[in-house]
Amino acid sequence: MFIHNKDLQFEVRVEKPDPRFATLLQEQFGGANGELKAAMQYFTQAFVLRGKNPPMYDLFMDIATEELSHLEMVGSMITMLLDGLNDDLKAATEKCDWMPAVASNDGRDQIIHSVAVNPLFMSLTGGGPDVRDSAGVPWSGTFVNSNGDPSVDLRSNLAAESRAKIVYEYLKQFTDDPGVQDTLTFLMTREVTHYQQFTAAFNELPVNFPPGVLAGDQRFQNVAFNMSNGEGSVRGPWNEGQGPWPDGMQWQYVEKPTEQWFGH
Repeated sequence: MFIHNKDLQFEVRVEKPDPRFATLLQEQFGGANGELKAAMQYFTQAFVLRGKNPPMYDLFMDIATEELSHLEMVGSMITMLLDGLNDDLKAATEKCDWMPAVASNDGRDQIIHSVAVNPLFMSLTGGGPDVRDSAGVPWSGTFVNSNGDPSVDLRSNLAAESRAKIVYEYLKQFTDDPGVQDTLTFLMTREVTHYQQFTAAFNELPVNFPPGVLAGDQRFQNVAFNMSNGEGSVRGPWNEGQGPWPDGMQWQYVEKPTEQWFGH
């Protein structure tokens, strides 16, 4: 059961309209790494856990629900960044500084160009968000990763939170609006929190490596192939010494696979 609370999780403030940034922010509304994707992914993953792992189910549903709260914040921020498109002209003059720009020689053209970055704001959504990314690509269920195995899904979620966090970092470079910056910082920080929660849940699994149930064939598990010709092959903990296995199992490095491996 869901009940909508009219208060936002964090106060969203925007000092002035910025349709260009509203277009960029669409990435976190309808993009592959956005809030809608995260909510749908965690909801979808949760259902299979309800009977077999209630604590994990509770965690996934809590975070999924919070992601919907973040979607609400992003949608509100996009709408506020488009003030003047989603209101009458008189109200727009009281809210923003567009009218002085219109009065200049090229001001009207500048505003038209700003909006034309995402014409859907004018022609389809009436100055609100759309379920598309910043390039206008529609949201898709293919963004959602759900495999039914907690060790796999938690890895997907750690990657999802990492990608969402870095997108907010990128977005922060393209606005100097202090209110928008505050909201982006909050949203970015919550991605870090979710990463920590998923990490803790992952560490609670009795067996989390390798993913799934079946063990790999140990004849091939610790073999690292040098798949590049020429000089400069790099050695490191990913292909030499003790690997991420029980003590005693070392990496077996195959320097020249075509000569040393074929026929084994």
